Formats: sequence, structure tokens, C-alpha cells
Amino acid sequence: MIAVPAPQPGVSPAVGSGMVVVRGRVALYSQEFADDPHAAYRDMRKIYGPLVPVWLEPEVPATLVVGYRTALQILNDPDRFPADPQIWERDIPDECPAKAMLRCRRNAVRTAGAEHARYRRAIVDALAPLDLYAVEAAVDQVAEQLINAFCESGIAELRGQYAAPLTFQVMSQLLGLPPVEAEQAWADMAAILDGVAEAGPRFAAGLYQVVTATRAALKTSGTAMRNNVITRLITHPADLDDREVVEQLALLLGPGTEPAANVITNTVLLMMTDPRFAGGMLDGSLSIRDAIDEVLYSDTPLMNFCMSYPRQAQLIEGVWLPAHQPVVISMAAANNDPAILPVGGDRSGNRAHLSWGGGPHECPAQSLAEIMIHRAIGQLLDVAPDIALADPHHGVRWRPGAFHRAVAELHVVFAACPPLRLAMPPQLQLSTSAREMNR
Repeated sequence: MIAVPAPQPGVSPAVGSGMVVVRGRVALYSQEFADDPHAAYRDMRKIYGPLVPVWLEPEVPATLVVGYRTALQILNDPDRFPADPQIWERDIPDECPAKAMLRCRRNAVRTAGAEHARYRRAIVDALAPLDLYAVEAAVDQVAEQLINAFCESGIAELRGQYAAPLTFQVMSQLLGLPPVEAEQAWADMAAILDGVAEAGPRFAAGLYQVVTATRAALKTSGTAMRNNVITRLITHPADLDDREVVEQLALLLGPGTEPAANVITNTVLLMMTDPRFAGGMLDGSLSIRDAIDEVLYSDTPLMNFCMSYPRQAQLIEGVWLPAHQPVVISMAAANNDPAILPVGGDRSGNRAHLSWGGGPHECPAQSLAEIMIHRAIGQLLDVAPDIALADPHHGVRWRPGAFHRAVAELHVVFAACPPLRLAMPPQLQLSTSAREMNR
């Protein structure tokens, strides 16, 4: 008999702090879960063990993996747990938000086997030549431009005015996306997050125009074309067609920038509110690296991700997991599994978290993302070392959703200061409406 995980004997699945149970499954789409996911994870582990029956959206069942060792086992077993959702998505309505998030795509995240290996190699090789010092310079340039837009006022909404546009602009420059097309892609991404149906196709169409124009230019100019990620993807031995190049670019611009922006905001929030870090913000004794690591353990931006879809029922931890139903790794829960927490709870210098994934689908841009995140936070704190929540009594509102851990907005105050002298003129100026993404 095939069954999803059942409650352990003697424990009744009820509504707990942060946990809402609907017909025997935990509702990951609820605001209660978004407000206190760690309490929910504790309740899940106590009631269900390492494998938890959940709803990603109403009527979209899945199994959530909250045990660290179980998560590693699944992440490193792509034969039994492939990442290809083609069969699963056939029964999911097109209007379901989870389908839009998880549907099959011709990229390195939504494929398995030889197809996945081909896409991943193209991305790894396209990113490999990036000069990490040039990445730092790009972050500095964009950070200065964005900070100058709000530093004289002494107030800012850091997600919309800083973290999100910074990660997007830096990645756009590194990819080689022309400024006009980059601004349109930014606006389309903002509309996608706002639920505008036509924004997704428009975003893809814009990237397609860039790719086809670049390929045509390469045929006439050859090596004279500027060497960037787009040209390296087009000329890679994997022989990607235009649609496949677009899919890899969309992966780097969307899922590749949103989590990094959320790490920036989550880390700044931690440093403003946690006594372990807040006390050192003015005297310089804090460690940005330690704060980032703490966020990647506790408030990792992709709490639940790394989906796989067993082709046949699989037995793991004494539980049969149904075929073609999502198995979702909870990086946030696995990172905080009591079974692997060090004695005394001190994780300083320990980076064994799963926030970058694991196995063949581990994030190939980890070094790039870490530089971008660390540099962006450092630049902000250099200008505003006294930064604080604008309304500390009411805290922040977390965006609901099964997958991310992200603040809706992060309003802050700090001592106003004069604009920075830009080391280089900005390459990309985002429109005001686009800059305020998701406000």
C-alpha cells in the first residue's frame, strides 16, 4: 500500500504555532506558516518525523523533507528522485501558482539525466571566466548608484530600493544584457511577481530578441563580439538553440537574483534586530560573514525547494512516497534538524547548511552570489552603520508562500548623509516604478 507519511502514534495533527493542517496535510501557503515557519517545522518534526505531507497550494499535495540526513540522501540520488516534473504537471491546472513555479523548463533546474547535465555544463562554463574582482567592482558601482537615491533622506525601503535592483543590475551587466532590454526585463519581472499574466511571455520574448540579435551579430563579427555570459552560452559546445539559451538566462535573472536579494534583506534585518549582531554595528566588531551564514541556516531565502518527482513509488525512512508527486527539500528545516546541531548550538564557521542545495543540482553560482551579497551589505553598512527598523514595534511582514522566506518590505531609518562620489557612471538606470518592485 502506498501512503504519504502519517502522524506518529499518540500525537494528533492539530493547528500549532505556525502550522495549519488541512485534511491531514500542512498548508505551506498559509500566512501562519509564513509568519513562523520554524515553529511549524518543529511541530511537523514532532508529529510526522522527517517526511511531512503538505499542500504547496490548495489541492496540490507534496511531501516535505525536514530531516537533514534524509534530505542529503534524496539530493544525492537523482536516479530515484529526478527533477523532471513533466508527468506531474499534466494534472495541475494552468492557473495554479505552483505550476507556474515548478513546471518543466528546458533548463538546468527542471530537467534530469543527460539533459540536465548538458544544461548545467553550459551554465558552469559560461560563468567560469567571470573575474570575481570585476564582480566586486560591479556591485560597488551599482550599490553607490542606488544608495545615492535615498541616502540624503535617511529613510529607505531596502528590498525595493536596494537589494532587488542591485542583484538584478549586477547580474544583467555580467550576462551582457543591453541596458534598454535589461530595464524592460526588470519591469517584466516586477509584473510577474504582481501576478500579471502576460508579463511572463513578455519577459521571455524580450530575452529571445536579445539572444537572436546576439547570435546574428556573432555570425558577422565572430570573435569581435564582446565576450560575456550570453555569447558564451550561444557558442558553447552544448549547441543550445535560442530557446534553450533564453531558458538559461531566465534562470540566472529570475531564480538567480531573487534569492540573493532576499539574503541581503534577511541579513540586514538580522543585524538590526538580533543582539548577537546588532551590538556590533557601530563599533565594527560584527562579522557580515557570520550574519550571512546565520541567515543561510535560519532564514534561508529558498526555505523549501530542490523538488524531485519519483518516477515510481519509493520507500524511504519506512514511508512510501507516491510516484510523480513532488518531494520538496526543506533546506530551512533540515539546516535546523536537532539531530545535526552542534553541542551548545554554536555554528560559527560551520557552512554545512543546504541553502545552496546539494548533489547534481547544487547551485553553480554560489561564489558569485556570496560575493554579491557580502559586498552589497558591506557597502550599505559603510554608509549607514546606525541603520534601524523604521517601525521596530510592528516588525516586518513576511511574504506568504511555500517556497521563499522573504520580507514584503524592509523600511529602515539611518543618519542622512551626502551622496557618494560615483567611481564610474551607472550603466543601467531602472525606472522608479520598476525599482520599487513588489512594494
